[in-house]
Amino acid sequence: MTTGELTHMDSEGRLRMVDVSEKAPTWREARAEALVSLAEETLKRICSGDISKGNVFEAARLAGIMAAKKTWELIPLCHQLQLTGIEVDFSPDPAKNEIRITARVKTNDRTGVEM
Repeated sequence: MTTGELTHMDSEGRLRMVDVSEKAPTWREARAEALVSLAEETLKRICSGDISKGNVFEAARLAGIMAAKKTWELIPLCHQLQLTGIEVDFSPDPAKNEIRITARVKTNDRTGVEM
């Protein structure tokens, strides 16, 4: 394969799932980060816990963990992996009215994790 070729397409342009059966399992880790901008009042309410439906950060953390565990169902041609660790963290920045979201996923498998 040369640089720029798509691994999930064969020589005739047909989609395929990459065969990883001959690869040895290795430790793999993926990290992702996002910045979410909010209205000042919204960020204040989230940080103070003044949201009627509960703790926004814990609801989002649970959603992130559940999504990571279901990635193989959400992304076409993604392998199902046994994840060994998932972390989702939030860092509010009131000066910028932002929340930095970081996620880290680990596995010991034949292919890496997608986010």
